[in-house]
Amino acid sequence: MNTKVYNIENKNEFDIAVKEVSQIIKNGGIAVVPTETVYGLAADGMNEKAVAKIFKAKGRPADNPLIFHISNYEMLNDIAAEIPEKAKKLTEKFWPGPLTIILPKKPNVPHISTGGLESAAVRMPSHPFTAELIKACKTALTAPSANLSGKPSPTKFSHCFDDMNGRVDAIVDGGSCKVGLESTVISFLEETPILLRPGAVTPAQISEVIGEIKIAEAVLKELPGNEKTLSPGLKYKHYSPNADVFVVKGSFEKYKDYVENVNKKGVYGLVFDGEGEKLSIPCFEYGENHGGDLQAHKLFSALRKLDKMGAETVYARCPDTDGIGLAVYNRLIRAAAFQIIDLE
Repeated sequence: MNTKVYNIENKNEFDIAVKEVSQIIKNGGIAVVPTETVYGLAADGMNEKAVAKIFKAKGRPADNPLIFHISNYEMLNDIAAEIPEKAKKLTEKFWPGPLTIILPKKPNVPHISTGGLESAAVRMPSHPFTAELIKACKTALTAPSANLSGKPSPTKFSHCFDDMNGRVDAIVDGGSCKVGLESTVISFLEETPILLRPGAVTPAQISEVIGEIKIAEAVLKELPGNEKTLSPGLKYKHYSPNADVFVVKGSFEKYKDYVENVNKKGVYGLVFDGEGEKLSIPCFEYGENHGGDLQAHKLFSALRKLDKMGAETVYARCPDTDGIGLAVYNRLIRAAAFQIIDLE
């Protein structure tokens, strides 16, 4: 497949890309597009054959649900069978933005887009290109992260090109993604809303708007293999580089003592800013200690960089788990396949 590339930093190219990529999607094609979270692999969410191309391009398991991306509330009404009042309040506060809600779906919504579930995940992205693209397509787009399944999500054009060139009809270069982690996912299928995937919209921010919420066990633990998943990013090993990753809990001093006494062949560190120069092993830094926003922005790029550096084993400093740090920790433990070394 010949993949066409657009660079929307140029205003003329922006308008051309909206026109041509929307036509690709209307014709049943697939395209990589930037969002404020990570790059997405977009198709017409109501076109079963088009959505099937997403699964093929990514190598994604068919029971892993996709997220519908919309540009207005009319589209939400076309997808959701009912919209609870708390869900309305939350979207009024955080849409457009990095928040996904899960609601009962209408019968016309294809099961291929929902992982066979009777519910649908929906969000309204704030990235100007993707917002305009959805308007031009006049339909909701399903758009999982534009990476090979299981690999670190793409936050830059180069990541998308590495994974998807030749697999998709078009790739739109929108620069570096603002957030760097996938959206927060919260389910309204039960009386008390349940946070299924943490992101830039934090549990505390959600609770301020709608009161009590639950946090699913799968946010911090591995989901049993026989359990259905309502949200992307829960069931399978995700976000993982080729290297074997371990999350190391404890102070920097304990981390330093540990990593400098392991077999050094192929060993790399994933550490906080300023720590790499204090270690004898090669390292990549992914933001300030206690600085969740920057860690979120840099994590996936760091994991991909470690692959290019030839890392075989990576020992990652453990982030905080409050605020957006919970989202960083959630992605990191999945990248590590839940391999955690506790030095505390």
